[in-house]
Amino acid sequence: MMRPALALLVCSAALLADGIPKSEYKTRRANLRKSLDGVMVLFGADESEDLHNSFSQESNFLYLSGWREPGAVMMLTPQEEIVFLPPRNPQEENFTGRKTLADAPDAQEKTGFDKVLPRAAIESNFLRLIESSRRVYTLPRDPRAQKLKGLAALHEQADAGPEIARLRVIKSPAEVSLIEKSTEATTPAHLAAWKKMKPGMFEYEIAAAMTNVYFERGCERNAYAPIVGSGPNSVILHYMVNHRRIDRGEVVLMDVGAECSDYATDVTRTVPAGGKFTPRQREIYDIVLAAQKAAIAAIKPGVLMRGGPGSLQQIAYDYINTHGKDSHGEPLGKYFTHGLGHFVGLDVHDPGDLSLPLQAGMVITIEPGIYLPEENIGVRIEDTLLVTQDGAKNLSGALPREAGEIEKLVGK
Repeated sequence: MMRPALALLVCSAALLADGIPKSEYKTRRANLRKSLDGVMVLFGADESEDLHNSFSQESNFLYLSGWREPGAVMMLTPQEEIVFLPPRNPQEENFTGRKTLADAPDAQEKTGFDKVLPRAAIESNFLRLIESSRRVYTLPRDPRAQKLKGLAALHEQADAGPEIARLRVIKSPAEVSLIEKSTEATTPAHLAAWKKMKPGMFEYEIAAAMTNVYFERGCERNAYAPIVGSGPNSVILHYMVNHRRIDRGEVVLMDVGAECSDYATDVTRTVPAGGKFTPRQREIYDIVLAAQKAAIAAIKPGVLMRGGPGSLQQIAYDYINTHGKDSHGEPLGKYFTHGLGHFVGLDVHDPGDLSLPLQAGMVITIEPGIYLPEENIGVRIEDTLLVTQDGAKNLSGALPREAGEIEKLVGK
């Protein structure tokens, strides 16, 4: 049996073992505070009673604090930073574990904040801070902020999201390292699925084979619900039921990624259930792969992800629309039915403005696809990439993409 003191030490280590030092969180808050013209109030996630999911901190709160306990609130101004911690609830802690109190001797050291106060002091401090502020920043969709906003009815209301996203969109070396960790754990997960793949299996069996691999490699959760779509389900973009039996002659689209130390990755491959693509499946697959290669080759700072001629979205679309036809002899562009990519970070769909030029340090996905419901063929190929000073680094590039390579590995 683990002694109580040792158990508390282990819990504390797990709470902060994410590879990002407290000093980086403090720097993030300092950079954000410089841009504020008022007071920003952010609520961390509350303890959930949903037994299907473990506690997960609100990502903006986590980005600025690294704090993984529920019920916290932070206030930021150009001059101050305060974190408010909830009171202890011994009855609740019997089920969810012991929490940190604001008056604990090590509260300031553990949180990394200059000032740590109990949640009961939120209103009085908010009233004090808005006296010298013209604007109140909150996340508009958070109903918990409504009471405080009512106390500042004469102040300008602002969305905190874009201010934080401006910082989140450029990843630090520590963040890139954690995304790489998630990606490196996801690659063998896909390979394990290919090896296990055979007609007659159920989609959920393939999903389980994949998630087990990255959980065993130290990842705490899925970056998103695993998508394993076979045959007619391969054309459903976010199919997550995973209940169908896989039949011979079908493709299986697997969009599955790990989350390690809170950072996500996003990887998709499409493989033949029986180990070999049909000629038509191979034709569609090769078009999607070539479109992805064309878009990746064009990545560099200053390029647009979307927004017309020359954008990565347009490059991929134009390739798909000028290669191959549907069963009616029509171009395939209309079957590329989603955006080419998104930002990746603490959230698998990390915040940021995709209409602005790319910058070095951004992490994005490139994921063209063709979905043909009449033929029960859906193909998507997705990789997670780091934008560099002169191009891009494919973080998931170790996972084969060529159709011939995949055929050699499926069912082997």
